[in-house]
Amino acid sequence: MKVKSKILAVLLTTTLVGGMLTGCAGSTSTKSAEEKVFNYGTTAYGVAMGNAGLNPHEGYSGWSTVRYGVGETLFKFNEKMELEPWLAKDYEQIDDYTVKINLRDDVTFSNGKNVTGEAVKACFDNLIAVHDRAPKDLQIKSITADGQSITIVSENKVPGLVNYLCDPYGAIIDMEAGVTADKNVVGTGPYVAKTVTDTEINLEANMDYWGGKPHVGTVNVKSITDGDTLTMAMQSGEIDATQGLPYASLELFQNNDDYTTSSTNTSRVYQAALNYNSAVIKDDAVRKAMAMSMDKEGFTTVLLKGNGTPAVGPFPANFTFGGDAVKDTAYDIDGAKKVLEAAGWIDSDGDGIREKNGQKLSIKWLTYTSRQELPLLAESVQATYKQAGIDVQVNATDSYKDFLKAGDYDVFANAFVTAPTGDPQYYFTTHVVDNSDYNRGHYHSDKVEALVAQLRSEFDTEKRAALAVSIAQQVLDDNAYIYASHLKMSFVMKKGVTGFTAHPSDYYEITADLDINE
Repeated sequence: MKVKSKILAVLLTTTLVGGMLTGCAGSTSTKSAEEKVFNYGTTAYGVAMGNAGLNPHEGYSGWSTVRYGVGETLFKFNEKMELEPWLAKDYEQIDDYTVKINLRDDVTFSNGKNVTGEAVKACFDNLIAVHDRAPKDLQIKSITADGQSITIVSENKVPGLVNYLCDPYGAIIDMEAGVTADKNVVGTGPYVAKTVTDTEINLEANMDYWGGKPHVGTVNVKSITDGDTLTMAMQSGEIDATQGLPYASLELFQNNDDYTTSSTNTSRVYQAALNYNSAVIKDDAVRKAMAMSMDKEGFTTVLLKGNGTPAVGPFPANFTFGGDAVKDTAYDIDGAKKVLEAAGWIDSDGDGIREKNGQKLSIKWLTYTSRQELPLLAESVQATYKQAGIDVQVNATDSYKDFLKAGDYDVFANAFVTAPTGDPQYYFTTHVVDNSDYNRGHYHSDKVEALVAQLRSEFDTEKRAALAVSIAQQVLDDNAYIYASHLKMSFVMKKGVTGFTAHPSDYYEITADLDINE
C-alpha cells in the first residue's frame, strides 16, 4: 500500500518579579523588533508541571520547547486539529510498517546548521533511547537518512505514527550541540533561550529564523503559580500577557477595553482515576455512586464560571469519537443513595456518612494545586458526595507523586490532554491498558485490552473512531474514571499585543507572529 499525503491592582516588588522584567513592559509601534520586549506570566511552566527546562527528550519539557518558540516538530496541528507539515513537507506511507518523511530544504537550526535527514535521525535516535513515553508510542525498529528524507520502520503497525511525531517530544534539536547543564537546547524556532531555570526562561529572537523574522526581540517567560500574584502582575503592567488566571480574576480583564482575550476549547480533561487497589473502590456500587454524585454542570458553570464544558468521556465533542458518541452516568444524588443502600452501605449511626461491616464510606481524594481547577473539583465533590453519604478527605499537594508511589489514595484527580496527537490511541495506551504509564487506578479490563490491541493496528479512520468509542464506553461502564470537564483555555493580554493566540492543542504559544503595538 502506498499513500502520498501533502498534509496540509497592585505593583509587585522587584524581588517578586525577579530578573524577568528587563526592559519596558510595553512598546510603541515605532520600536524596532530588537527593541520590543514581551513579558509573559504563566501557571503552566515548572517542576510541578513536569516541563521545566527545554530538553524535549525529558518528561514533558518538549511542551516548553514548542510553547516558547525554541523548537518545532516535523508536523503540527491547525486550529481544527488537522495535520499540517512544519519542518517536513510531506510523507509517504510505504506499507503498514514503513513511513518515508521528506524534509524542507530551507530549515536551519538557530546556530545556522542545516536540518538534514541525518540531523533528524540523530535527534530521534536519542529520543527513543532516553525518553519515557516515546519508545512505546513510536515503536521504532530503525531509522535511515538519505539527504533531506528519513525512513522510519516500526516494530509493529503504528497507524498514528505521524500524529505521534506532533507530540512536543518530537521537537527537532541539534544533537551535536547537545543539552546544556541548565537544560537548554538548540532548536529550529523563532527564539533562542539565553537563560533557563525551573521558574523562568529568557529568550531572544532568532533573526535568521527560517520562517521569517520575529517581530519581538526579547521574550521573558515567568512561572507565577499563585493566582493573586498573577492577577496583580497583569493589572500592574508588570507582564504583557498571561495564561492560567483564576476564573474570578479572568472576568476583570474580559470586561475591560484595555485588554484582549484569546480563548479556545481543548482536550485537556479534569478526571478522577479510581484506585482498584483500594478495598472500598473495588466495590462496584461505590464507584457507580461516585460517578452519579459528581455535579459536572455545577462544577463548570459555578466554580469554573463557564470556562469549561461538562465532560462526557475522555474526549471533547469536537472529535468524532468524543462527546455524545458515548453515554455517561447522569448526575443523580437520589439514585446514588439507592445504589449504595442496595449494596449494604447504610448510615446506621446517623452522622450522615454511610457504613458497611463497620467501615465508614470515606474516600481519600488525592490531587494537586498547580492546576487551579483541581482543588475546585475536590471542593465540589466533597459537597455533593456528602449528600449521598460519602465522606471525602482531600489531599491537595504538589508532592502527590509520593502518595501515588505509596498507594496512599482512593482517587487521584488530575488534568490531562487526552488527544494531543489528534488521535484517540494516545490516551488509551497511557491510561487504561496494563502497565501503562498513567493507569493510576490500576484498572484492567480484558475487553479494553483486546479493543486497544485492535486500535493499535487499524489504519482506517472511521474504524479507529468506532473502536475509540467502544473503549471509552467500557471505561465509563466500569466507572474506572470519572470525567468532570474539558478546559476552555484563555490567554489575557494587553491591548496592542497581537499574534498571541490560544490553540486547541495547547502546544503553540510564542511564535514569530507575536507583536506588541500601542
